[in-house]
Amino acid sequence: MQRSQLVTKDLVLIGGGHSHAIVLRMLGMKPIPGIRVTLITEASDTPYSGMLPGHVAGFYTHEECHIDLRRLAQFARVQFYRDLVVGLDLVNKKVICANRPPVAYDLLSVDIGSTPAQISVPGAAEYAIPAKPVAQFLQHWYDLCRDVTTCRDVTCNVSTLRLGIVGGGAGGVELAMAMQGHLQSIRSPQPPLKRGAKSSRLFREEREDRDLEIHLFQRGAELMPNYNSWVRHRCQEILIHKRIQLHLQETVCEIQSYPTPYTYTGGFPNPPLPTPYTIKCESGLQVECDRIFWVTQASAPDWLQAAGIATDERGFILVNDALQSVSHPDVFAAGDIASMVNYPRPKAGVFAVRQGKPLFKNLRRALLGRSLQPYKPQKQYLSLIGTGDGKAIAAWGKLGFGATGWLWRWKDAIDRKFMQRFSNLPQMQEKGQKSKVKSQTSKQIPNSEFRIPNSEFPMPCAGCGSKVSSTVLARVLNQIKQDSTNWCNRQDIIIGLDAPDDAAVVEVPGGLWMVHTIDHFHSLINDPYIFGQITANHCLSDIFAMGATPQSALAIATIPYALESKTEETLYQLLSGAVKVLADAQTPLVGGHTTEGSELEFGLSCNGLVHPNKLLRKGGMQPGQVLILTKALGTGTLFAAEMQRETKGDWIDRAVTSMLQSNQVAAACLMAHGATACTDVTGFGLAGHLYEMVRASRSVGISACAVDLNLAAIPALEGAIATLQKGIVSSLQAENLRIARFITDLNIAGSESLSPSARYSLLFDPQTSGGLLASIPAEQASQCLDKLHSLGYAQSCIIGKVVDLEGDRQPITINLSNV
Repeated sequence: MQRSQLVTKDLVLIGGGHSHAIVLRMLGMKPIPGIRVTLITEASDTPYSGMLPGHVAGFYTHEECHIDLRRLAQFARVQFYRDLVVGLDLVNKKVICANRPPVAYDLLSVDIGSTPAQISVPGAAEYAIPAKPVAQFLQHWYDLCRDVTTCRDVTCNVSTLRLGIVGGGAGGVELAMAMQGHLQSIRSPQPPLKRGAKSSRLFREEREDRDLEIHLFQRGAELMPNYNSWVRHRCQEILIHKRIQLHLQETVCEIQSYPTPYTYTGGFPNPPLPTPYTIKCESGLQVECDRIFWVTQASAPDWLQAAGIATDERGFILVNDALQSVSHPDVFAAGDIASMVNYPRPKAGVFAVRQGKPLFKNLRRALLGRSLQPYKPQKQYLSLIGTGDGKAIAAWGKLGFGATGWLWRWKDAIDRKFMQRFSNLPQMQEKGQKSKVKSQTSKQIPNSEFRIPNSEFPMPCAGCGSKVSSTVLARVLNQIKQDSTNWCNRQDIIIGLDAPDDAAVVEVPGGLWMVHTIDHFHSLINDPYIFGQITANHCLSDIFAMGATPQSALAIATIPYALESKTEETLYQLLSGAVKVLADAQTPLVGGHTTEGSELEFGLSCNGLVHPNKLLRKGGMQPGQVLILTKALGTGTLFAAEMQRETKGDWIDRAVTSMLQSNQVAAACLMAHGATACTDVTGFGLAGHLYEMVRASRSVGISACAVDLNLAAIPALEGAIATLQKGIVSSLQAENLRIARFITDLNIAGSESLSPSARYSLLFDPQTSGGLLASIPAEQASQCLDKLHSLGYAQSCIIGKVVDLEGDRQPITINLSNV
């Protein structure tokens, strides 16, 4: 690596708001030399505020109105830390997170939007659903829609569903109309009425009104106080026309739940919603509701003021014209969380979007030591307010117009164009062609062929854990054996290179055997703390798979070239992750070695102790047993697809969650239920490791056995089948496919519903920190599975059975029937 590419400074972005999304896209287009960028965010996607009401109204899917931050970070080549920020150390320049070590920065930018204001109204915090965080609100909304759909599908004796919305600003008004439109479409799905069908329309409206009540509470005398009078009055007219019940000049003072469980008598829905509530107002008004949504003014999180940064009276960061903190020059802020001293503006998404480009420019200039450029937000801005029925109202200063369908279509076009900037990311030209971009493409393999031409993949992907193929390894070991005159003749070596297993085994004093293992690979994720945890889990799995108890570990790490302080930060994050997992396994890290290189690499040498009678090996399967797999497959294809930006952030989140799950408890459970053979599924894929178990079982003197594998039962990580159907596979897949010559496929070509080609390819997908594969007595299987599920291994399942090897049968037979 050239000296100019050394990491010299850390730019940390807190939050994935609109401004930061634009900054990330611009960073991908124009990286800043020598700058390491880290995004810290609670979720892998972020909602676009302009499309959220349309999403609630049912016009957009979740994916259409959310920006995939993981994919965007991959494009921008930035570190992605999924965590909750809980504090700032402005003196030592560190970001305090909830679930990881502090993150150091040289320059910091904050774009976390606003959070729910502290609700002082008694009962509101317990019983009301705040509009923010959006993800939490949406989950409640999805649950409500599901309940309504369930009620409709079982033809309930429907009574009235009552919703309360507290807050009559633009957010509450638009939410009320969007909710009404969607719930009516769910409860009374009917084809569009023909022209002239006035009586039918009136009948349907009356029936819908009887089935659904929406109450909107506003403290002031008018709705939407930040809009002009025409827009306020027009929105009020529409709400009245839609029979949304307005409660103006009503201050909510308490939310009560019924003191005893309320019993529905054939009413809405079935099964019933949670206990209804009562909204009480200072005037004495009381309204019973089944759900209450809180859409009042939001504020900033408490940790900003606690950190000592300058804020306004509501806790938002005060910034100058360059979006720079007025008290801390190394902190920038944008979006709702920022308040410009010289240009106070409403908390609206349009300003966050407009601030993205000037924020990027000033962050870049600050990092390069240049003077900052002032930004002046516009005074007037266009606001398009959806009415929940495919129409919208336009507001511009003192002007207003609508509601009309063409205004909604205009709004829809504007919003979709904005979102396309993040879904259709450009692909940079290689070899120094700085200014050229091209449409995103990815080299993929047709569904019918899962082999990888070498010319198309000059370098390995991250999905294979950087494994050398099994055939290459075997050839090298055989050659070394022939070249060596002192080949493993010592009596204390129980399992060595002569009989490879998950780990080597050496006899030690005291009647115990010591299990040795080592693993090392390139980082497959741009978060060293998470990578350290994944690596530690992966390395310890060999110890657990052999029934041993880990004793100690040595580390070897390659850290990317950087200034000393930056190298220290990377190593700190990496080892903190590894030590967390090692500590959970009560395994001390006793030493190691570090070096510098072009990319992050990490490995551990682990050892453990086991009593000879407790040792589990790959060889040991017996006819009549069943095969249990404790984790889903698919890490290879998913991380190969991530390199091509062909995954969803949620898919990678779920894969990471799986890789962070230790196999220690699962191994103990399998042993407690009579496991006689076990291995962890890693780089050679399920088929490769299963073949090793069959071959090893023959070599230890057990009667010849084979395996009947149920292809349909094999669990897949979310998204893995989709990426395999696109032909996206790990670079080790073609080598793993060589095991296919030992597999008999009975009826894979006969099924259409199970995507046979993708399911078949899943067998050869290399895994990083994969699950355990074990054979146990059939009579223990049900109890073992129940226990695994209760221990958190939710995708554990029986994937096949061990049978006698008869005639010229292949070691592995695949079918699509039940075991």
